[in-house]
Amino acid sequence: MTISITLLIIGYIFCLPRQLFHVPYSTVVTDRNEELLGARIASDGQWRFSPRKTTPEKIKQCLITFEDKHFYHHWGVNPLATGRALYQNLKNKRVVSGGSTLTMQTIRLARNKPRTLGEKVVEMIWATRLEFRASKEEILSMYVSHAPFGGNVVGLDAAAWRYFGHSAEDLSWAESAMLAVLPNAPAMIHLSKGRKTLLSKRNRLLKQLFEEEIIDTSTYELAVSEPLPDEPHPLPQIAPHLVSRFYQERNGLYTRSTIDRGIQTHIESLAERWSNEFNRSDIRNLAILVIDIPTNQVVAYCGNVHFDRKQGGNQVDVIQAPRSTGSILKPFLYNAMLQEGSLLPKMLLPDVPVNINGFTPQNFSMQFEGAVPASEALARSLNIPAVTMLQRYGVPKFHHLLQQMGFKTINRAASHYGLSLILGGAEATLWDVTNAYAQMGRSLSSNSPSPTVSQGKEAQILLETENTEPINNDTKQTSRNHKSNHNKQKKREQSNSSPISIEENSEETTSAKAGAAWLTLSALTEVNRPEEIDWKSIPSMQTIAWKTGTSYGFRDAWAVGVTPRYAVGVWVGNATGEGKPGLVGAQTAGPVLFDIFSYLPSSSWFERPTDVFVDAEICRQSGHLKGRFCEETDTVLILPAGLRTEACPYHHLVTLSADESHRIYENCANTEPTIQKSWFALPPVWEWYYKQHHPEYKPLPPFKAGCGEDSFQSMQFIYPPMNAHIKLPKQLDGSKGFLTVELAHSNPNATIFWHLDDTYQTQTQDFHKISLQPAPGKHSLTTVDGEGNTVSTTFFIE
Repeated sequence: MTISITLLIIGYIFCLPRQLFHVPYSTVVTDRNEELLGARIASDGQWRFSPRKTTPEKIKQCLITFEDKHFYHHWGVNPLATGRALYQNLKNKRVVSGGSTLTMQTIRLARNKPRTLGEKVVEMIWATRLEFRASKEEILSMYVSHAPFGGNVVGLDAAAWRYFGHSAEDLSWAESAMLAVLPNAPAMIHLSKGRKTLLSKRNRLLKQLFEEEIIDTSTYELAVSEPLPDEPHPLPQIAPHLVSRFYQERNGLYTRSTIDRGIQTHIESLAERWSNEFNRSDIRNLAILVIDIPTNQVVAYCGNVHFDRKQGGNQVDVIQAPRSTGSILKPFLYNAMLQEGSLLPKMLLPDVPVNINGFTPQNFSMQFEGAVPASEALARSLNIPAVTMLQRYGVPKFHHLLQQMGFKTINRAASHYGLSLILGGAEATLWDVTNAYAQMGRSLSSNSPSPTVSQGKEAQILLETENTEPINNDTKQTSRNHKSNHNKQKKREQSNSSPISIEENSEETTSAKAGAAWLTLSALTEVNRPEEIDWKSIPSMQTIAWKTGTSYGFRDAWAVGVTPRYAVGVWVGNATGEGKPGLVGAQTAGPVLFDIFSYLPSSSWFERPTDVFVDAEICRQSGHLKGRFCEETDTVLILPAGLRTEACPYHHLVTLSADESHRIYENCANTEPTIQKSWFALPPVWEWYYKQHHPEYKPLPPFKAGCGEDSFQSMQFIYPPMNAHIKLPKQLDGSKGFLTVELAHSNPNATIFWHLDDTYQTQTQDFHKISLQPAPGKHSLTTVDGEGNTVSTTFFIE
């Protein structure tokens, strides 16, 4: 007997499974305040949201009044209710009452077995066992989370949204009463049939609540006057691409995201308006990402527009799609060169035709300016200075830097990209691009003592989910109602994370990074805005550092902006990859960017980092450190590493005739009066283009005839460069094409004599450009000016 009793006790203890419900759940995504953004149906075709931890007070009162008045006073089974049900069923010779408590109904929902007498006994046993395991509140939450509410709607949360279009916490008394009576016979009474029965049962329950003084007279009268909903509501479709992303990555989970629903809905409305404008030019897709820099959290995620339209690539989440970068990576190269001390902000960079192993970059304007200050070249997004910078910095080093910054799609060898890496030769996602710009802003925000600053590499997009495995890069999945644990975890992650840097523990490197970021973002505030106004003269307009990008073939238009509060990334184009005339970053993505910033809260500009910069004397004309012969200088703040850069190479001390009409060679026998003067002189090719845009520039005068050789290079080939490999295009009639060669000379009145492979060709004046038809193979081109100066170049015709 003892053994039997022991076995029965053991069987009773272990009769209840550890997990009652084995059902799939809908993927549910909310914003940071747990307002629903969207959901995807469960794998069994049911709208079944994740289990609740609590039950709203109104639905609790309605359920207990309607289903189980003694819920808080029994241990899972109500003997009086069971006896009454047995008597009624025997009397009517059919099942007219079940006598089940809410605990027994919870067990029936979990077991999902046919309703038989034996099954009823099992339910009673399991119900009493459940009462020992869980509290009354937990049992009630289990019930409301899995009760059927008609059709394919299961659980209170799904029912509240489907029938009333809002959360369960916002249910009225009439709405709560309707949902309380639905599980009693969900197949027989619902919105499309049995509406009178449903209304009658609801009002009867409301009357019970009134008679038991749970609600007052005015509440009762208002409640019974509320009409039933006409039809189920569609679930919200806010941030649908983000919801779909979570559906693919975390199917069946509840996720509280970092999204701010108010900002998100405004951004989506704005994107819709701009998309309608772009559609006139057959530009169909647009994506926007907004990152809150101080908290390192994504507050708006618009992966595309017109999600409901199954055409034109609208289903593509462009935020995660690799696209050609255009010029959007240039600030990171500028930043890196400032940080390592190989560049100063005003340092002149060449803007002349180049041919590097067949790579011939062009500026967007198809013009050249000879030489441009580095910060201006960045602000104007000039391609040739950027290529020159990358050539100096090194493609492998820049490639490695981008990977360190989190550009996951730049995953091929550096040699695959070459110098085109800086002009759109690689692909990146809007997610990675915007994160990288946010990191630049955050490196400045980290100078602030604010404890909310996060140093994580990648912006957070998840706050909580019901899974227990790590999520994203910076957060851990926690229970929906364990926010204190979430906050502790977040603080631990912020204290353990590190900034983007190759030498992450170096205080000097951190300071240099902040200083370089401040200089880079300051340069980007000078980019011309789409509204074409002098924004600095309008006090109400906030300072924004921004950069655009346009890919080859007009396929991708980028714009990214940074303020101390937000980093905003915009992409415009066609997800199918079609190029369109006018699809230019400044003309399409740029206006969208500023429309977004006009809505977002503004903030004052970044404070200049302290104890980072040093004073340096800079040549006003060249932007280099002051050289021996530089007369006009400025004292500016630069990074200490910048003190290692070259002193100005363009100022020379020259001896001139008194009237400055010609130079005098220092060892020349000369009796006329002379003067010595510091002269700013650029290389011949730079000078050729520079003086066209700078009328104040004065080329060096020629040497006095018969007074020695010029110690300065007076002429230089513009094209072809040394050792260039050239393919001659065929003409329309199929004949061999021509090679056009060009040379720059510092003396505008010089006469040039041209020789190809020691064979005289012709002479030129004023404009030194000729056309040749050389045979395949190696060739030597030599030019001689009237003073006997020569210059040669070698090229190959393929």
